[in-house]
Amino acid sequence: MRNARTRRRLDPRNWASWKPFGIGERKPNNYLELVKAFRSVKGNRRYAWRLLTQGTCDGCALGTKGMRDWTMDEVHLCNIRLRLLKLNTMPALDVSLLADVSGLERMRSAELRDLGRLPYPMLRRAGEPGFTRIGWDEALDLAAPHLRDGSRFGVYLTSRGVPNENYFAAQKAVRALGSNSVDNAARICHSPSTVALKQSIGAAATTCSYTDWIGSDLIVFIGSNPSNNQPVAMKYLYHAKKAGTKVAMVNAYREPGMDKYWVPSNAESALFGTKITDHFFGVNVGGDIGFLNGVLKHLIETGRVDEAWVAEHTTGFEEVREAVAGQSWEELEALSGATREQMRELAGLLGEARSAVLVWSMGITQHTYGEDNVRAIVNLALSRGFVGRDHCGLMPIRGHSGVQGGAEMGAYATGLPGGLPVTGENARRFADLWGFEVPIAPGLTATDMIDAAHAGELDALVSSGGNFLEVLPDPAYCREALSRLRLRVHVDIVLSSQMLVPADDGDVLLLPAQTRYEMAGGVTETSTERRIIFSPEVEGPRIGEARPEWRIFTELAARARPELADRLRYSGTPEIRADIERAVPFYQGIAGLSEFGDNVQYGGRHLCPGGRFPTPDGRGRFAPVALPALERPDGSFMVATRRGKQFNSMVHERRDGFNGATREAVLISTHDADRLGLADGDAVELRSVTGERAFRGRVLRAPLMPGNLQIHWPEGNVLLDASRRSPDARIPDYNALATITKLPA
Repeated sequence: MRNARTRRRLDPRNWASWKPFGIGERKPNNYLELVKAFRSVKGNRRYAWRLLTQGTCDGCALGTKGMRDWTMDEVHLCNIRLRLLKLNTMPALDVSLLADVSGLERMRSAELRDLGRLPYPMLRRAGEPGFTRIGWDEALDLAAPHLRDGSRFGVYLTSRGVPNENYFAAQKAVRALGSNSVDNAARICHSPSTVALKQSIGAAATTCSYTDWIGSDLIVFIGSNPSNNQPVAMKYLYHAKKAGTKVAMVNAYREPGMDKYWVPSNAESALFGTKITDHFFGVNVGGDIGFLNGVLKHLIETGRVDEAWVAEHTTGFEEVREAVAGQSWEELEALSGATREQMRELAGLLGEARSAVLVWSMGITQHTYGEDNVRAIVNLALSRGFVGRDHCGLMPIRGHSGVQGGAEMGAYATGLPGGLPVTGENARRFADLWGFEVPIAPGLTATDMIDAAHAGELDALVSSGGNFLEVLPDPAYCREALSRLRLRVHVDIVLSSQMLVPADDGDVLLLPAQTRYEMAGGVTETSTERRIIFSPEVEGPRIGEARPEWRIFTELAARARPELADRLRYSGTPEIRADIERAVPFYQGIAGLSEFGDNVQYGGRHLCPGGRFPTPDGRGRFAPVALPALERPDGSFMVATRRGKQFNSMVHERRDGFNGATREAVLISTHDADRLGLADGDAVELRSVTGERAFRGRVLRAPLMPGNLQIHWPEGNVLLDASRRSPDARIPDYNALATITKLPA
């Protein structure tokens, strides 16, 4: 690692352009983002500034305190956080607009959000044109009876800005009601990572810290695009490049923001940009296992496996060696779309590196075999001993500030607090701790809840944030499922389109929530690097009768089970943090967090230090990974859903500043576009190979692997099959097989 003085010097070798500020280059205008944010909070600018400087970021999962963090002593401010300022500071909506929602049903989600914050509980009964205002007692008393049968209701919590305290209180309330049917957005993001990491290394979290990027020999991004989803991380990559780190990317699309990026808060990068990716490896959508197994096959055949470390710290390697030996190069090339020479190139980089960090995201997890994708990555890291030491690690990078904590707090249908599986023994442990019986059978996952509602097997759904119509495959199927429930309770800060779905024969209840910055006593979040960070209450305006979600969930349970009320109600968030510390031993220290900047990183800088794994035998576990049976009929394409200028399903701009794609864009390789006679802007229809689902858009040529297409999420969800899910994590498959047809001009 170079010394700090060397890192501070200008280094033209890493410059993306000699043109000052990248004039004429296609890239986001970060300074314009500042202007837009300033305009969006007109009337509340002082409050917005306090949120930026006194709060912990409720955007991506990097967890900046104010505008700084623990990786480097520099200013950090990303576009995601700027775009969320309006949401966190806007005034209340005029509730008279909800008296008849027929006009609102035609509005886009962004337009609904812009109407303002939900200020009061609102009720819509079957057959009524809209909502009427009711009191909190009436709302809670109406909902509570529907939650007494644990087998007939489900609870879902999104991850955007949801703090640990809300997750923990909600899951405890649900279990007091006799159900484990509580799930959160981690299910549709990183649940395969949770499953595979627990099985292989004994921990469902990143094994390293962001500081390990800077000075590592190599960082490999696999199905991950932090330039869009974790923009603060691009500053870490700038410093890593200055320290001599090489960056490789494995993806179907050569993401422009990962090729070159202008870090706005760093003078050198803001002026000349930074070349990020040194080595790009194109693979088919769904072809990651073929490529990664090929890389491992090369490592084995060229003697670059760290045999001594593997023998001392792992089990199962011989089974993996035998498995990849039985996979022919022809099979691996056909599946991956890459050549064996390209696999050899990455194997060479890994084999020569003394340290490396492997980073992945939803391009890896959101497949029917997402767990196996993660296992293939873990196999590579274990083969070289890239775990448990400086500048090394496995990093499932999170997209939202609430994802890591949601599962660890137990807001998971298949997991109790601390990530413990739902078993009789573990249920008894929490029953003893909390003073009420905890169910011993796993609950319904998010997608299972929609299936049950569609089949008439679910009576009530409580949804905290989120929007099933936009985040799950097949929106029409989800809409039908929501309409069949006898009660829907939507807890949120703003309107969403799923709130406006009329109930066939039931009630729809809207309950106004507070943001994290409004909660008395402050709250905590857990970042990607396992850092539990305190975010204090910030002085500013308050909206109507909005309440903290932890209070809403515990009060619902207390009214449904009054005999347990004294074991469910909390006096405030400090009491919840004390309860978390008792329930989750590795969250030791959370109860003492009370001031801005207070934090504790559980496990320290590295999990599995020195190759000691938190598994029963202390060893990491290799797992043979079979090649998925992917068949692409002649004339069809593999279609992946991608993110643009958005945060989760919240679309901020119709055009992506990195590649110029509008929301209706169908990204296609130049090779395929030429072959099919398609020009940029041509109207096309994508149709599932089974014929029943279709998406219409416009062609945009892009650096994409031939035979593959990309369309935006959530607009492209109409093309997805809701029944396709992974076997263990139950994550939906956000990819499809489809044909493409040019439409008449």
